[in-house]
Amino acid sequence: MLNFEYKNPTKILFGKDQIARLAKEIPTGSKVLMLYGGGSIKTNGIYEQVKTALAGFDLLEFGGIPANPEYEILMDALALIKKEQITFLLAVGGGSVIDGTKFLSSAALYEGSEPWDILAKPIRSEKGIPFGTVLTLPATGSEMNSGAVITRRSTQQKLGMGGPGLFPQFSILDPQVIRSIPEHQIANGITDAFTHVLEQYMTYPAHAILQDRIAESIMQTLIEVAPIIMKDRSDYDAACDFMWSCTMALNGLIQKGVPTDWSVHAIGHELTALHNIDHARTLAIIAPNLYRYKFNNKKEKLAQYAERIWNIRTGSVEEKASAAIEKTESFFHSLNIKTKLSEYTADYKQTAAFAAERLKSRGWIALGERKDITPDDVYKIVEMSY
Repeated sequence: MLNFEYKNPTKILFGKDQIARLAKEIPTGSKVLMLYGGGSIKTNGIYEQVKTALAGFDLLEFGGIPANPEYEILMDALALIKKEQITFLLAVGGGSVIDGTKFLSSAALYEGSEPWDILAKPIRSEKGIPFGTVLTLPATGSEMNSGAVITRRSTQQKLGMGGPGLFPQFSILDPQVIRSIPEHQIANGITDAFTHVLEQYMTYPAHAILQDRIAESIMQTLIEVAPIIMKDRSDYDAACDFMWSCTMALNGLIQKGVPTDWSVHAIGHELTALHNIDHARTLAIIAPNLYRYKFNNKKEKLAQYAERIWNIRTGSVEEKASAAIEKTESFFHSLNIKTKLSEYTADYKQTAAFAAERLKSRGWIALGERKDITPDDVYKIVEMSY
């Protein structure tokens, strides 16, 4: 096991009707800006619950944060924060709204002239305006970590940021919200969380038995509850397991003491930037082919994964590892997630060159747990995904 430090200061309020506790979690006298997305919170009851809970606060609103939160829109929110001297941010939404709020938390205190530099350089965020979250869409784990990814539509860039100043003060997780989530977003959430675990697990053996077992338990839980929650989103017990698995998949715990990959995400971001494909679906496109391409480096963990997750007990290491990749792709298919880029866009032929060149232009010479995936490798991996 590798050396590590671990600290997660986010308070979790999990379960039914926790939104009513909001007022106790935000400092008295705060001037609050509530941030949300396309307005679904106004049809599923969450908006009114938040408004009722914060009746005693000076509360402003900013809506319209899209999936893959866009820098240009967030800059309008930043102007409002500065004009109104907001002291507390409340993200009411899924990962996109929470990621956008993290950027705003950092940008509001940034002293430079161009907030995009926080992402482009990148600049570690040591402090930010305090914020909390009300999670409405389990998927990204952003409600319990300090990372964010922001899109700049004008330049077709999607970049990450983070730092210890960007942990939510608290996050409210009420599994009842899942009842109103469309099926395709449930599928995205399962795929996103599952791939988050794979990025921290599918590397090479590091003699971290407990970390492996925790990661495997999250994947096993997602596989078990996936057909239940896809069929009946009102199943509260399944909703609880689904929501908590998504949070646990990326709150920092399972990556401690082990090597991590994240090349699937790095490449997937470029597919979203170019084609506006849902983030989770880009992961399902790239992951199986990246594992095929880096097979020799990953075959030991792939074989372990085959045995423990898919109950594949016979065959050589190579045979089990290959079968595990096929099982993973089949799992995505069971969620109605397509795994070929050509199934999403007819304009796919230049994607490999685009992704490789974009990564090269940022100085990202090598990706992966061994830092051995070059832009040329990215080209071949994306080409395999056509």
